[in-house]
Amino acid sequence: MIWPTSALLPKACLTAFLVLAASLLISLQAQDFSHQNELFWQPHGGQSISWDLTKETRLPHYDNIELSGQQVSAIIRYEVDKAKRLHLSRDVIFPQLRRYTTAAESPYRAYLRGEYRDDLLPVLTLADKKYELGEVDSVRINGKISFYFRARDGLAVVRSFFPSMHERCLVEKWTVRNTGPTPRTVSIGATELQQEEAGWQGTYHRRVFTDAKRTVTLQPREQYEFGLYFLATLQNEAAPAVSVATIERSRDAFLDSIATNLQLHSPDPVLNTLFYFSKIRAAESIFRSRYGLVHSPGGGNYYVGIWANDQAEYSGPFFPYLGYQTGNQAAMNAYRIFQRNLPKDGGKIWASFEMNVTFPFGERDRGDAAMIAFGATHFLLAAGDQQKSEELWPLIEWCLNYCRKRTTADGVVASESDELEGRFPAGSANLSTSCLYYGALVQAARLAAAMHQPAALRATYQQQAQRLATAIDRYFGAEVAGLHTYKYYQENTTLRSWICLPLVVGLTPRKAGTLDALFGKLWSANGVLTELTPGASSSPVFWDRGTLYAFRGAFKAGAADRALERLRSYSTTRLTGFRVPYAVEAWPENGMAHLSAESALYCRLFTEGILGLEPTGFHSFTLRPNLPSKWDQLTISAIKAFNTSFDVHLRRDKGKLRLQVVQQGKVVVQRVVQNNTTVEVRLR
Repeated sequence: MIWPTSALLPKACLTAFLVLAASLLISLQAQDFSHQNELFWQPHGGQSISWDLTKETRLPHYDNIELSGQQVSAIIRYEVDKAKRLHLSRDVIFPQLRRYTTAAESPYRAYLRGEYRDDLLPVLTLADKKYELGEVDSVRINGKISFYFRARDGLAVVRSFFPSMHERCLVEKWTVRNTGPTPRTVSIGATELQQEEAGWQGTYHRRVFTDAKRTVTLQPREQYEFGLYFLATLQNEAAPAVSVATIERSRDAFLDSIATNLQLHSPDPVLNTLFYFSKIRAAESIFRSRYGLVHSPGGGNYYVGIWANDQAEYSGPFFPYLGYQTGNQAAMNAYRIFQRNLPKDGGKIWASFEMNVTFPFGERDRGDAAMIAFGATHFLLAAGDQQKSEELWPLIEWCLNYCRKRTTADGVVASESDELEGRFPAGSANLSTSCLYYGALVQAARLAAAMHQPAALRATYQQQAQRLATAIDRYFGAEVAGLHTYKYYQENTTLRSWICLPLVVGLTPRKAGTLDALFGKLWSANGVLTELTPGASSSPVFWDRGTLYAFRGAFKAGAADRALERLRSYSTTRLTGFRVPYAVEAWPENGMAHLSAESALYCRLFTEGILGLEPTGFHSFTLRPNLPSKWDQLTISAIKAFNTSFDVHLRRDKGKLRLQVVQQGKVVVQRVVQNNTTVEVRLR
């Protein structure tokens, strides 16, 4: 069917259309765990994966992927049925445009969004007959997602999806190629859908249309490209000038910049590829806000907002290493927003700011001050910027003082909850908050020295950290499930994933039992389970952030071989399995959404875990490398932290490691060391 040009969809039709689309959304959100141990995709060249459907029998199969720009995010849900026919739904979200809601709806996270099915597709006509796309031949993901259809009647079609990096627009690019020996004339039907809606900022206009020519004659091996555009405008603003070529060039420029910096060169192509994809997902989810650019989790729920865990703790410290200036700006803006909203009455800091970062939220103290201090001190050291540090120092001091005031008679830090916000018990003082506070004190002492703060202040932070380390072991150290590890809170009798955090911050007296818990009893096909009760069957609940912290802690603690085995299993599942191609948030909550900060954590397990990189000043850091015995070499190149660019090379040499740090072409450190040996590096 050809949609009539300039058709304004009636409200009743629109409602029916969205109900129909919602039914597809529900079916595609379900995860089929019967395939969780099967692999569907193949990595290629470190920057793409493909799914070959020519001999595929494990059908139907469905998945989704999120693609983001500064004013749009789209979740492309796709299913390939048993006949290898493609079914698509596009959840197109315009995060800055807030909808009005009914009395029965929550106004919270009410983004302007629409679900669009393939009813909107332009109809191709060949020799006066409707051209059916037919079977999908393969699918490719490379920072975009493309569906390749088997050639029929001398034509081959590819449909690719990517967002505009700056405008409110999603593009679906069609490529039609003549594969036959004679010219082919193709007619392309018009597509035009217009919607209008009153919202908080005024009248919103959404439009779906194509810029295709009505008739195209293709010579043999010639191809024609056109766009199907999903865009929104506010009030009377002019619609952006859209061009499939221009928008794709902008997306490609973004992908090229991400590919160039912070490159992982390991012997494992799966890890290299997932590392590259993780850089994309972590960096693309940055949105314009009234306070400038901000990084947000995405996932269909979380846009133009910041969180003390996702943005301050997870993604903020990552961007200096990537050298992505848009990310560095977003990180600074997040810390500034928290600083502008420090409570005046000594109360807790807000956990998040949503709805264009204007709405503070956080009913309970989750340890957010410790999260912010842990992330901000690392970010400032890695950024190597005295001015930024002076600007944010009041935030760090406030957070550290707040945690100090919340220290109990047992020497640990009290908090009402943790980042899981009551999903699992956390007691009145949990291991996470105290460990993050400990890590923040260590980094704050280093930052104070870099800033030339009084020596007494640095000494105070160091002494507080030492006392806290002793208290953490005394208060949380326990035998759980027969293992010499940690109880997550005082009354806790179960194994929990966050017992990895002492390893992350360098506390290792219970390393062996903790590793046995994480990679033994708590391990599953989808990583570390959130909780395991001794003697009971495994809980199906997992949060990838816990798994990614566990990897980082294990490598940092010297358990490289054990960590690598599990890391490769996890990475293979996430990159080539049933839910690709990024780390996910959780299951069953939110349907394994591809939240962006988890991807930042994936990259950090290599820099801070395998390399053991810890910033010690604005131009200095330590390395404590742990190269797995199966690897003879590892390089992470074009690391952009500390206001410079440098490479770290590890190569096995007669049972030891040859470590080389090269800054802008000049060798600044060259040592032969044992695994798990600390090396100090001062850049020029």
